[in-house]
Amino acid sequence: MKKSLHRLALVVLIAFATVGCNAFKTMSKLKSSQGKPYEMIVVCDQAEWTGEVGDSLRAVFTAPVPYLNQIEPLFDVMRVLPRGFTGMIADHRNILKVLVDPAVPTAEAAVQYDVTAEPQIVVTLQAPSDSAMVAYVSENRDNLVHVFEQAERDRAIKTNKTYNNSGIEAAIRTTFGVDMRVPKGYILADQQPDFIWARYEYPTASQGFFVYSYPYEGPQSLSPEALFAARNKFAARIPGPSDGSYMITSDAFEPGYRVFRLEGRLWCEMRGFWDVHGDFMGGPFVSFSTVDTKTNRVFTLDCYVYAPDLNKPRKRNYLRGLEHLLYTVSFPEADSTPQP
Repeated sequence: MKKSLHRLALVVLIAFATVGCNAFKTMSKLKSSQGKPYEMIVVCDQAEWTGEVGDSLRAVFTAPVPYLNQIEPLFDVMRVLPRGFTGMIADHRNILKVLVDPAVPTAEAAVQYDVTAEPQIVVTLQAPSDSAMVAYVSENRDNLVHVFEQAERDRAIKTNKTYNNSGIEAAIRTTFGVDMRVPKGYILADQQPDFIWARYEYPTASQGFFVYSYPYEGPQSLSPEALFAARNKFAARIPGPSDGSYMITSDAFEPGYRVFRLEGRLWCEMRGFWDVHGDFMGGPFVSFSTVDTKTNRVFTLDCYVYAPDLNKPRKRNYLRGLEHLLYTVSFPEADSTPQP
C-alpha cells in the first residue's frame, strides 16, 4: 500500500500546481459552489455505503474533532447515490466519489478542482474490490483528510486576504514586527507593548485571539510547561464577565502538545480548554508559538472560542476559522528557528 500512498501525494501536488496556473485567469464562467464549510458529499453505491467501505469512510471523515467540549465530526457527511449526483448536488464544494470495479487494476485516488463550480474539490477513489478500497482508505486516511481540510483553509485564507481588517493588521505589525491577515469583523479589544487582543462577537458565540511575546531563554522556553505558564500569564489580561474574573487555562484536562514545521519555521502547538477564574465560562483553545530570532523573543498566536449554544454553528468551524490565521503569519526576514 506504500505505492498507493505515494501516488495520492503526487496527484495532490499536481492538482495544486494546476490550481496555481488557473489563478491567473481574470474571469470564470463556473457557478458558485454549494454547501457550507466542512460539509462533504460522498457519491457511493448502496452496497458499499452500508458495508465495510462505508464504515471505513465514516471512521475517517466523521471522526471526532479533538479538544472540543462536545462531540463534533471532522466533516458533515451526506451520501448520495451515483444516479442522484446531479444539479446543485454536483456543484457542492467538497465531493468524494467512490468507485469499486473489478476492472480497476489497483486502488488509487485522483484530485480535481473547480469541475462544475468554484471553489470546489472533487476526490475520486477507485479500487478493484471492497477489501482493497478499505485498505487504501485506512492507509491514506491522513492524506485524504488533509486534502479536504487544505481546500477549506485555502478558501478561507483567500477570503481573509480580500476582506481584511487593516487596522488590527497594522497594530500587530507595529507591536511585533509581524505581518498577519485578520478578517473583517474583528475589533481590537486591547493593545499593550507585548500583547494584542482581538475578538469577533456573534449573537450567541464569540471567537477571539490574542498575540503576545516575551524573551526567549533557550529551548526550555518552548517546553509544554513553559508555554502553559506563559499562556496563563497573558490570558489573565482578558477579563471575564464579572468583576475580578479573567481567563485561565483549564487544568481539568492536560493540553495536547506537538511540534511541527510550516514553510520551514518551527512552531509549537498547544491545544486544550480555557476557563474563567471567578465565573462560569469556558471553551476550546489552540495556541501556536515560535521564536522570532531577529528579536530573540517567543511569539505566540493564541485562539479561543466561546459557543455555549449547541444548536448554532459548530465550534469546529469557529475554531478552524481562527486556526487559519496561522497560515497568514509572516516574519519580515526568513530565519532558522532553534529546536526545542
